[in-house]
Amino acid sequence: MVVYDGLECASGGYRYDRRIVAGLRDRGHEVTVVSIPRDGYGSNLLDNVSRGVTADLAALEVDVLLQDELCHPSLVRYNRRRDDDAPVVSIVHHLRSQEPRAAWHNALIGAVERRYLETVDAFVYNSGTTRETVEALVGPKPGVVAPPGGDHVDPGISRERIRERAHEPGPLRVVFVGTLIERKGLHTLLRGLAARPPDEWTLTVVGDPTVDPEYAHRIDRLLDALDVGRSVTVAGRLSDASLSSTLQESHLLAVPSGYEGFGIVYLEGMGFGLPALASAAGGAREVVTDGETGLLISPGEPRTVAEAVGSLAADRERLAEMGVAARDAYDEHPTWSDAVDRVEAFASEVQEIARMRGDVRDTRT
Repeated sequence: MVVYDGLECASGGYRYDRRIVAGLRDRGHEVTVVSIPRDGYGSNLLDNVSRGVTADLAALEVDVLLQDELCHPSLVRYNRRRDDDAPVVSIVHHLRSQEPRAAWHNALIGAVERRYLETVDAFVYNSGTTRETVEALVGPKPGVVAPPGGDHVDPGISRERIRERAHEPGPLRVVFVGTLIERKGLHTLLRGLAARPPDEWTLTVVGDPTVDPEYAHRIDRLLDALDVGRSVTVAGRLSDASLSSTLQESHLLAVPSGYEGFGIVYLEGMGFGLPALASAAGGAREVVTDGETGLLISPGEPRTVAEAVGSLAADRERLAEMGVAARDAYDEHPTWSDAVDRVEAFASEVQEIARMRGDVRDTRT
């Protein structure tokens, strides 16, 4: 399994990779993790001429080579020149070229991304939306959709408590959970909240500020400029127990991202009976039903954020109904075990097809 910076990074994509690796190991498969340092897009393109990276990858003896698509800038040349016969299966969370940025920049990233995708034999997708974006670039290829589970957390909250919480007096308690990077849309959330009366809401920000320090500083300046610091608690990165406590006491999970391939955080929040204020761009609609388990909004629109928060703050019965519906949807969602089942079966199928074609050596998993 090829990833950037190991498996312990804090993001939904890394959680997905960790769960798949752990699940495969629990089922008796030998999974080797190869970690490539993440040094920025341009720098990682130079990995294509790095003897060290090539040597680490060439030393692998595997039946199936899993790659996180996030690593695509480092792997284009290696994949094109590989001289072993194991099929390459790429795990795609979302395409980098779908993220909000200047059109010319995405065109360059998309060109590299397309060249990488063309070297891959098969794909694991976190959502049907992600599959559609890949096939729009390179056409149909073998693939499986294995949605993330949410059962890595124990919400520990009843439907009765979800209803009681919604009707508690006081401001609407909003929580943002996500790495502090521009794509996650914290700046949009803050501008939207600032347009509401200050006694109508509070916000707790949970997320790692070290991934993009420049953006984290921008958020600090925005808090000062909007004069909302008294209503906002910046909690940083929390332990699982502290995060669970925070979610149990919140009313609304708000992460108005520029783009999400799926949005595991929305599903996690739904387990705690939190309706999701989610991005309409990408795959979030596959987990959030607009108007029932959350509200889907277009990226970069503070006015829509303000309207959504105001409507739920004013109508606590609607908040309660949406919270219970969110919990129901969470309980009905496929588990991590289901995701591993799909990946395991698909990888075995890809391996067997390659072996029947005479393309695979009999080595280790």
